[in-house]
Amino acid sequence: MNVLLFVLGIPLLGGGALALVGHKAWARDVNVLFSLGTFVASCVMTAQVINDGPFFVWNDQFFIDPLNVFLVTLTAFVGMTTSIFSRPYMRVEQDHGKMTPPRMRLYHSMYQLFSFTMLLGFTTNNLGIIWVAMEAATLTTVLLVSVYRTPSSLEAAWKYFILCGVGIAQALFGTILVYMAADKVLGAEHATLLWTSLSTIKGHLDPTIMSLAFVFLLVGYGTKIGLVPMHSWLPDAHAEGPTPVSAVLSGLLLNVAMYAVLRCKVLTDGSVGTPIAGQLMMGFGLVSVVVAGFFLSRQKDVKRMFSYSSIEHMGLITFAFGMGGPIASFAGLLHMTVHSLVKSAIFFTVGHATQKAGTQVMSEIRGLIKVNPTVGWGLMLGVMAIVGMPPFGVFASEFLILTTAMREQPWATPFLFIGLGVAFASILARVLPMVFGDTSLKPLAHPPALVPVFVHLALGLALGLFIPPYLNGWYVQAAAMLGG
Repeated sequence: MNVLLFVLGIPLLGGGALALVGHKAWARDVNVLFSLGTFVASCVMTAQVINDGPFFVWNDQFFIDPLNVFLVTLTAFVGMTTSIFSRPYMRVEQDHGKMTPPRMRLYHSMYQLFSFTMLLGFTTNNLGIIWVAMEAATLTTVLLVSVYRTPSSLEAAWKYFILCGVGIAQALFGTILVYMAADKVLGAEHATLLWTSLSTIKGHLDPTIMSLAFVFLLVGYGTKIGLVPMHSWLPDAHAEGPTPVSAVLSGLLLNVAMYAVLRCKVLTDGSVGTPIAGQLMMGFGLVSVVVAGFFLSRQKDVKRMFSYSSIEHMGLITFAFGMGGPIASFAGLLHMTVHSLVKSAIFFTVGHATQKAGTQVMSEIRGLIKVNPTVGWGLMLGVMAIVGMPPFGVFASEFLILTTAMREQPWATPFLFIGLGVAFASILARVLPMVFGDTSLKPLAHPPALVPVFVHLALGLALGLFIPPYLNGWYVQAAAMLGG
């Protein structure tokens, strides 16, 4: 029996089971067990790819290769650690009356289904199924963002649904155009949306149709990535939803949309023969870095601030993949990894900090290092990592991206430095008083789950000091598949 059945089946089964018992007190533990099972299955699948190479499943509708297998493992790992973090966090929310038993059932079931949709998007070989997975992810996260049922959370969920719904519609039209290009080459009887099949004939696809298709695909999936100017849903969704949802939104969902864009970029590059796809990605990425950097300086809500940080980093990743080449693609993959690890760790600490203070307004959160040193140091180390302080992995990936830009795209380098510099100053100026200021806060009623925080930060630090040979091999192979 193929291991992919377990990778996809465990979270799907978990969603169904928790829809029945998710309101029970022990459902938090069941949620962790299902997430752990998904992670173990993804590790087994990773070992299979390392030993035997890429493989197809179920009539070639699913394809596992070095590009997506490490993203599957990363998604399952962060999903597991976030479920561990959410145990005490959601218990406190229930004690405060924000979560009722029906809401807990909705949260736990949608958490597992959300994991399923992300893993489905990564593993499928069919561009149509990728679109279906992204639409399903949108629907599940709408329910997660609105789970508190407050006016502000309902407004954020509605805004998220409308904007991402429009974006997904653009991606659907782009997918239809890709099918049209394949139909002109293969004929109606043999036309397909399988990425591996399209990749073999990409040089024969109509360049005009593929150029137009990529524009729609980039705008559509770029809405899910949070690229400027399609980004306005992201800060609201992060600020109003539960913090575990913010962690998986920022650390995982954005990666799925980026993965879809990368698959389509490979086809467009092979068809058009010009760097138009890369130029579009560099343009959107650069604008996102600069605009998000300046928006960071205006934020008062801590979760909104770190959501703009996610926009900045996804813009930087988009820019890196737009440049292309072995170094930039390697750096983009590394940055996706460390950003997922570090940003989710930051949201873990922010969740505990906001529960202690009873507010998300940064000016009212002070002295975390005195109230709970592990929360304070976790937030401080996470911020040092995300702003690119050495020797964390974000510094290594940003260094590679910036030095490559200096050589290949020197015109863009000043804008990158301005955006990153403003973000650096803005985040540190607001976080330092939160960690070291005077406070009268009292400890939480339930001990916070901080092991995931320091596990993530330790991995982010390790990737800045040394990349294991097998992981380096993954990155190199994946960069080669992207044309690097």
